[in-house]
Amino acid sequence: MLLPILPKAAFAQKKPASLTGKVVDDNENPLGNVSVTILGKRIGTSTSDSGTFQLQVPADKAFALVFSFTGYKTVQRNFLLSEKENEYVVIRMERGSGMLDSVVVTDQRQRREAGLILLNPKNAINIPAPGGGIESLIKVVVGSNNELTSQYNVRGGNYDENLVYVNDFEIFRPYLVRSGQQEGLSFINPELARNVSFYNGGFQARYGDKMSSVLDIQYKKPKTFGGSAYVGLLEQGLHLEGASKNGRFTYLIGVRNRSNRNLLKSQDTKGNYVPSSSDLQAQLTYQINSRNSLELLGNISQTKFTLTPEFSQLTSSVFSPYFSANLGLDIYFEGREEDRYRTNMIGLAWVQQLNKKLRLKWMASRFENDEKESLDITGAYLFGDRAFDKAKPDFGTITNPLGAGVYQNFARNKLNIALWNFSHKGSYDQGKHFIQWGQTIERQNISDRLNEWEYQDSAGYSLPYNPNMLNLSKVLKASASLDITRLSGYIQDNIIFHDSAAFTLQAGLRYNYNTLNKEFLLSPRLGFSFKPANWERDVIFRGAAGLYHQPPFYRELRRYDGTINKDLKAQKSWQVVAGMDYNFKSGNRPFRFTAEAYYKQMWDVVPYDIDNVRIRYFGENRAKAYATGVEFRFFGELVKDAESWVSIGLMRTREDLDKDTYYNYTLDANNKPIDSTQTEAGWLRRPSDRLLTIGMFLQDYLSTNKNFKVYLNMLYGSNLPYNIPNSVKYRNALEIDPYMRIDIGFSALLLDSDKANRRSHNPFRNFENIWATLEVFNLIDRNNTISYMLIKDFSNTVFAMPNRLTPRLINLKLIARF
Repeated sequence: MLLPILPKAAFAQKKPASLTGKVVDDNENPLGNVSVTILGKRIGTSTSDSGTFQLQVPADKAFALVFSFTGYKTVQRNFLLSEKENEYVVIRMERGSGMLDSVVVTDQRQRREAGLILLNPKNAINIPAPGGGIESLIKVVVGSNNELTSQYNVRGGNYDENLVYVNDFEIFRPYLVRSGQQEGLSFINPELARNVSFYNGGFQARYGDKMSSVLDIQYKKPKTFGGSAYVGLLEQGLHLEGASKNGRFTYLIGVRNRSNRNLLKSQDTKGNYVPSSSDLQAQLTYQINSRNSLELLGNISQTKFTLTPEFSQLTSSVFSPYFSANLGLDIYFEGREEDRYRTNMIGLAWVQQLNKKLRLKWMASRFENDEKESLDITGAYLFGDRAFDKAKPDFGTITNPLGAGVYQNFARNKLNIALWNFSHKGSYDQGKHFIQWGQTIERQNISDRLNEWEYQDSAGYSLPYNPNMLNLSKVLKASASLDITRLSGYIQDNIIFHDSAAFTLQAGLRYNYNTLNKEFLLSPRLGFSFKPANWERDVIFRGAAGLYHQPPFYRELRRYDGTINKDLKAQKSWQVVAGMDYNFKSGNRPFRFTAEAYYKQMWDVVPYDIDNVRIRYFGENRAKAYATGVEFRFFGELVKDAESWVSIGLMRTREDLDKDTYYNYTLDANNKPIDSTQTEAGWLRRPSDRLLTIGMFLQDYLSTNKNFKVYLNMLYGSNLPYNIPNSVKYRNALEIDPYMRIDIGFSALLLDSDKANRRSHNPFRNFENIWATLEVFNLIDRNNTISYMLIKDFSNTVFAMPNRLTPRLINLKLIARF
């Protein structure tokens, strides 16, 4: 009876080991009150005022100690001590604030501005997503339906309704891009970013004239030499930073190269994909004296995309009360697509800090976007029932042909956009009043030439059918040269009404004028925040209201037939936002919950259709629209020292087009019309109407080894409407199935930051750390749909064949920082 107990008793008699040591900072100064805990357990202690600590630890068993202190980087050390062994260690901690702590505990600006979300740029390199970058973090917040693009929709808006700033310079994106696979690198280099502020609505007057969102990026200003390098199957990059000995001159340089070839070769259309994109960015600063400094920001980016398609096999299952079928479309191609997108940007800023209260900034920049699109592809297709019985020899082939034909797509498009921008911004801090103002003059030169046509031959005759003439099914030939001058400016005051900042108010007025349609616009905007003084819970209520106008740019001006509408007015909206922000702690870990409701009423709207990422506008102010919804977000350390967040959004957006009447015909036995009824379409779903979006970014690590981490990125979006292009009757005729995607990444630390234990001849002696990452994109291998291809059978019935996005793919990445 006693024999089974003896081993346990012997084990219990083991004497524990002890660990003593001292914790110091970069300058060898002792750090007191540092938390010292055993990883995965609640056992721990704190350092004394002299930085010393003593802790009993298990013997003959591997364990890890975690040292954490506010304002310093968390340190982990692994140990394996014998019975009664006493070891002495010195732990050096480096300065570096945790992003979540600053967001949840101390950063009141984020909590008091409606719609503002601060993102940690360090997570952009860790998030497992095919595109990577800052935009992948944003998609977790707002949702997405295309992993091949860096663009995003915010609260019912489209890609053109988002503002992007880097160091106060406005950034633009390519315009001729048809599909996400043609896109290259995003302008924003996450390795250079210091702060990322994202406004998904209710933004202040100091930001520009768009209707949906603002992404405001501030790059780093380095103090010492450092850098990083990463190599992956999709992207490679290098960045260097440093400062002169006296600290007056700093530099920040980043180089990136990306090729989506591995990502695209697994798509439905097989062929030779040669995508490549590279860029060079640099930020140089020089402190002239204590009051004056210069900042230079430059970027050179080039993207090339070449596709020689061979064949494509599309499949769609049809289920109805009348029949079920597996429909297939086999296309065999000839021809080639070559695209080039080149972007150059240079900006110079002169910053004057005249005193503690007054700051002035003078900026001049030039942005140029040069695009060429060359497309000449012929496809011969066979459409019908596809066999899916693996036991039969005809598996995968089309056994019952329903349609056949040939089509040819041709395009020779060129676009050049050059923008000169001169701006002044200033601020004056008067204690309870923080006054900001700005003035901008911008000159736009646009040179455009479009030459597109499409030919369709179905079962031996051309569509549209005319026995006496060869007609093309679609022709777009147009050219334009525009010179536009825009003037804009703002003034706003941020007011604190109480010493404890219980109530704050942001009131501003913005104006805009352009020489194209000579429309003068005023946009008053108001925001507030209130924190109840007598509440035990840390809750802030906030809201915003105002007018948000969007003067037309290049793409909105162009009608479906290619002509330019120079009289197009700005799209206009008034918006209201109300929400709350709640900070709390659970298990000594900080958490944050936010909720916001919004409503946008829009008029003079320019309707549009979206095909993949290409936006085609009607070129007329012929609609009114609205968007309304509610969003919930939860931030926190679900696992200690591992930041995670969850976002849930509910939304409805509708539009009502002018002149949207059409006829329904009554046919006789010979299919000839004998009567007609005029019908008005009324309120319809907008192309970005998505009822439910869910995004999650979760981090975790092994309980016994914090140096092995896991990152999970999950996105879900309910169905979207798909419009038959340039059709009123068949607007909202189709639906795109819900988008669902899970990406997962595993990271292992190959080299830690403990440089003291490295020998002088060690080639890695100057490296901060080295991580290896394995990523699995689209873990569930879901066939997400991005658009449809419309095919007619022999009886003139139209079928919609889905164009799919990327399947499951594995990516490897090595990241080193020094």
